[in-house]
Amino acid sequence: MHTSLRKFMKYKKLAALIYLLLLINYSNAQSTKIYNDPDAAFKLAKELYQQQKFSLAYPQFEKLYLDKARQSSIPISVQTEAKYYAIACRLQLNDMTAADEAIDFIELEHNAPRIEMMCYQLAEYYYRQSNFTDAITYYEKAGLNNLSNEEIANMRFHEAYGYFTMQQFSNAKPLFESIAQIPSDPNYYDANYYYGYIAFADKNYAQALNSFKVIEKQPKYQPIIPYYIAEIYYYRGEKDEALAYSESVLERGNQYYDLQLRELAGHIHFEKGHYKQALPYLEKYVSNTPKVSREDLYELSYCYYDAKQYQKASDGFKVLGGKQDTIAQNSMYLLGDSYLKLNNKPGARNAFLFCALNSSGSKQKEISQFNYGKLSVELGYTDVALTELRSFISNYPNSEYSTEAKELLVNVLSNTNNYAEALHLLDAINSQSDIVKQAYPKILYGRAVEFINDQQIQQADNLLNRIFSAEYNGAYISYTNFWKGEIAYRLNNYDSAVYYLQTYLRNPATSGEVNTTNAHYTLGYAYLRQQDYDNSLQHFEQVATTVNGSAAPLQSDAYLREADCYFMKKQLSRALPMYEAIVNYQLPSADYALYQKSVISGASGDYAQKVSLLQSIQNRYPSSTLIADANMEVANTYLASEQYDAAVKPLNVIINNKNAGAFKPQAYLKLGVSYFNLKDNQNALNNFQKLISTYPNSPESDEAVNYVRDIFVSMQKPDDFVAFMQRSGKTVSYSEQDSLTYSIAQSAYEDRNFDKALPALTTYLTKFPAGKYSVEANYMAADIYNTRKDFPHALTYYNNVAAKAPNNFAEQSVLQAARINYFELKDYKQAEQYFAQLKNIATTPENTLESERGLLRCQYKLNEFDAALANAQDLLQQKGIASDDKAMANLIIAKNYQNNNQLNDASTAYKAVVNTGKSEYAAEARYRIAEILLQQDKLKDAEKAGFDVINKAGSYDYWITKAYILLGDVYFKEKDYFNAEATLRSVVENAGDAQLKQEAQQKLNIVVAEKDKNSKVAQ
Repeated sequence: MHTSLRKFMKYKKLAALIYLLLLINYSNAQSTKIYNDPDAAFKLAKELYQQQKFSLAYPQFEKLYLDKARQSSIPISVQTEAKYYAIACRLQLNDMTAADEAIDFIELEHNAPRIEMMCYQLAEYYYRQSNFTDAITYYEKAGLNNLSNEEIANMRFHEAYGYFTMQQFSNAKPLFESIAQIPSDPNYYDANYYYGYIAFADKNYAQALNSFKVIEKQPKYQPIIPYYIAEIYYYRGEKDEALAYSESVLERGNQYYDLQLRELAGHIHFEKGHYKQALPYLEKYVSNTPKVSREDLYELSYCYYDAKQYQKASDGFKVLGGKQDTIAQNSMYLLGDSYLKLNNKPGARNAFLFCALNSSGSKQKEISQFNYGKLSVELGYTDVALTELRSFISNYPNSEYSTEAKELLVNVLSNTNNYAEALHLLDAINSQSDIVKQAYPKILYGRAVEFINDQQIQQADNLLNRIFSAEYNGAYISYTNFWKGEIAYRLNNYDSAVYYLQTYLRNPATSGEVNTTNAHYTLGYAYLRQQDYDNSLQHFEQVATTVNGSAAPLQSDAYLREADCYFMKKQLSRALPMYEAIVNYQLPSADYALYQKSVISGASGDYAQKVSLLQSIQNRYPSSTLIADANMEVANTYLASEQYDAAVKPLNVIINNKNAGAFKPQAYLKLGVSYFNLKDNQNALNNFQKLISTYPNSPESDEAVNYVRDIFVSMQKPDDFVAFMQRSGKTVSYSEQDSLTYSIAQSAYEDRNFDKALPALTTYLTKFPAGKYSVEANYMAADIYNTRKDFPHALTYYNNVAAKAPNNFAEQSVLQAARINYFELKDYKQAEQYFAQLKNIATTPENTLESERGLLRCQYKLNEFDAALANAQDLLQQKGIASDDKAMANLIIAKNYQNNNQLNDASTAYKAVVNTGKSEYAAEARYRIAEILLQQDKLKDAEKAGFDVINKAGSYDYWITKAYILLGDVYFKEKDYFNAEATLRSVVENAGDAQLKQEAQQKLNIVVAEKDKNSKVAQ
């Protein structure tokens, strides 16, 4: 049952009981009169109604108009009146069912006065129910003629209040105003309050003040009204009055708007510059208010700043950034200064960044950009410092800070590891000061070393040349000579290598790879390539004179080359014990030493010992690359002594060895020759045919033709010779035409007349695409195009040579094709295929090393870290590898650890990369170390590692930018939203990489949203 209905039933029962008691108290005569006299009953009920005993009056009225048995004796007018009062009683008792009956009464009855009265009663009922819409509807229908003065007063106030509650102030205002003019009206004070409030909202401060003064001392309004009065004084410009009034009221206490009054008093003091007086007011207001305005927080923070309470000032100012208005800019400027006072330079730097990004005040923007650049220098943000200082000098050429900015820029250039950008900026400075000139050699040298580490040696060589003519170059001449020698050696310019390295050794300096040991080692090889074995020996002896089982790769290799020098000088007695030492200690290249030992045995005439040693290579070193060489040498030994039947076995071993591709043409030829000499023409022809058909362009194929001719001639079967040659893909006249056409192109090429050579080679290859000299012709054409830097055409011809491997030019062609794809065309997938091919066919240690190095770089560029792992491990086993090779290999190993979530192992491997020097790989390794620390929630360590990337990553902007983003992540995890926002905004403003800029913007949005969510400042 509905609550109101239950109340109604309860009231009915109570009314019936009371009514019964009343009847008992009346005399029988009176009782008879009441029951028999409707007027008497009506009068009694009305008397109860006037006494507001609605629960007693209601049943009386109800009986008069509902009693069917006696209705004929009750006048209609009495029935109508009784019905009105019965419904009115129920409305007064808040009976929810009475509202519908009242509406029916209004709509169906014809007694106009009672209808208007019923409208009033229904409006009052709705008013009490806070249904102001319906209340006002029926107040407007009630009229005033039938209402008492008290009812009129109530109705007018209630109607006004209804309009007020529904925010229809224009309707409420005149009603409140009329009541507020009548002091005797029971709603006089309330009307003045509401009228004053509306006038205040309408900025009619005179009217509002008059009304508020009326009720200022009323107990009900005394805690409320002073705030409005003080506000009125303030808005009328009477700030002294507002301040005095606010402070007096606050001193009195017990104010509902205590905090708001303190805010006003603090604000007025702040406007007057009375920051000390404003501080306590604003402090209490802000500390006790959940959300405050940006203006209030700024004023409080400024008061702290003025009071030299810089920590409290900074706590407030840092919340106010991120917008493009004066408050934000002033806050960031003062925050920067506060942080400087607190010696918090990183925080100051971020604050000045926010200020510099804001254009509200030009002077503050200028000073902040300078301070941001200056602090970036001091804190090691060299990349940002360069950008900001250069921008500042350009934007503010006449600034009072311009001279200092230029000096800072020079200082950055002289100390930065960011050599690429530093060199670019330095070259752009027209008039170089003495400080800049002092920095110039260091920048040239640093950038040259970066090029060397990235295998761009020609660019490095160009920069090194510039050092010789630069002023203040004394500290770098020695290093320059060393690298000039190293580069010359790599370019096969051995005379220059000798010159520069000898010059270095006359005045050596040491830094990383630049040392006398490496210089002697390279010089040893340079003289070795020139067949100057005495000088070569002399320098290798400077690297190592003895070896043992723990010898480093460089020393063991130098010792081996000493043995080679003695060998080439035919001092075999000196060479032999050295080769034996290498074999005994099982050092790298022990298989080669054993091979050389066998050659010495042969040179001494001990062919049995020679063969025995050669045959032992395969057993002792099953993975040796010399197995094919050893078998070939065994076969050659047998052939030299005309033991043709013994030569067959090692030659067949070579043919069946899938890794002996380069030796197979010789093996087929010599196997055919062996059978030829054994008078086994059929086997001889079988091997010659395989040679000619499989390797038609090899020199051995041409030599085999002579044997084939001799066989068929001796058999007196010339026709069979022609048929044999046809089956082998050759005609008798092919060679003559082929040779003539080729000789023309070859002559022009050897004369370096490329303009004639290239069309001649094209003609030859068109007429004889599979000709005898097609390999040589393709190689020559490729060389010409490569010299002209026409790399797509060069690749076409190099590929033609590589496709016909093995041949004398395949290895070099594959190497050049790999280099072109990697360095020039940046086609790392294609380069990967060429380096992989080179690794299979390489016959020199240098090319084997370059194949592994290049293959690894391609796999790195292609993110093929799983596939690269084995290759990286192979490369680390190579002797004499450069620091960048070690860096790359360790980086691959580290990435595999990280991908497998072996984070500690990954960090160790990344540190090994960092230790190799300042290459791009080291830059990435530093970043990955920071990334792992962030994954492990070691936030302080991750922050430190992030700064390590920024300070030491040199010219590698990508990894520096990644490090900034990582720092933003660190600060965000620490809930340091200010520094997180500043760091990420710096990336968004300065990053050149669009993808990284987008990543930073996405993270910045998250930071700003989280900052606003947790901010005390109302947004």
